[in-house]
Amino acid sequence: MGLKETVGRQLAPRIQEMAPGLTTGFVREALNRAIDGIGPLTPAAEAADKQLAEQRGNVDRAIHEVIENNVRIAGAQGFVTNIGGLVTMAVTIPANVTGLALVQCRMVAGIAHLRGHDLEDPRVRNAILALLLGEEQVSELVKKRKLPATPMALATAPAHDPTLDGTISAVVATDIITRVAGKRLATTVGRKIPVVGGVVGAGADGFATWKVGRYADRELLPRPR
Repeated sequence: MGLKETVGRQLAPRIQEMAPGLTTGFVREALNRAIDGIGPLTPAAEAADKQLAEQRGNVDRAIHEVIENNVRIAGAQGFVTNIGGLVTMAVTIPANVTGLALVQCRMVAGIAHLRGHDLEDPRVRNAILALLLGEEQVSELVKKRKLPATPMALATAPAHDPTLDGTISAVVATDIITRVAGKRLATTVGRKIPVVGGVVGAGADGFATWKVGRYADRELLPRPR
């Protein structure tokens, strides 16, 4: 386990001390806001449909643009929330956590919409959150039976299992907090140059978002729209 992962796992349990309002519920809230739209970010389906129109109905190209657009947004918010050094860490970690969750949820929801999945379906929403974990972690959790199935199987399950809602939210929240906290502290302590930390943060968030987008593109199969 590298420095980033080690530091992240040590720091993640302390997030509640640093930001008492940050609970696992932020994952569901981020998903809701990503789907409905918030501030300058249009609803996920609306943004995806705009890309589909620009690509003249080519779904694969539209998905590519959805991924690229949200990677840029993730990189921008990663840069802003990673400038400041240790002094502002208590503020910027929660901001980075919620921002990254929102952007990645919006991207994956857009991909799901373009592939014909109903964003109002709770099964699809659980699949979107599961995709945020990335392919390797999903495979590991399925193997350990901590997740019942892959995201595509979750999205198309015969019935919605409400007990999965809290389980998936908790796992995703812990994963995002761990990654963000580890990246934040490792870059700051290792380099001690806040602006450099911002550049590293932008790259890390952008790359992580790109990987999630590519996984969602492979995993979510088309359904009749």
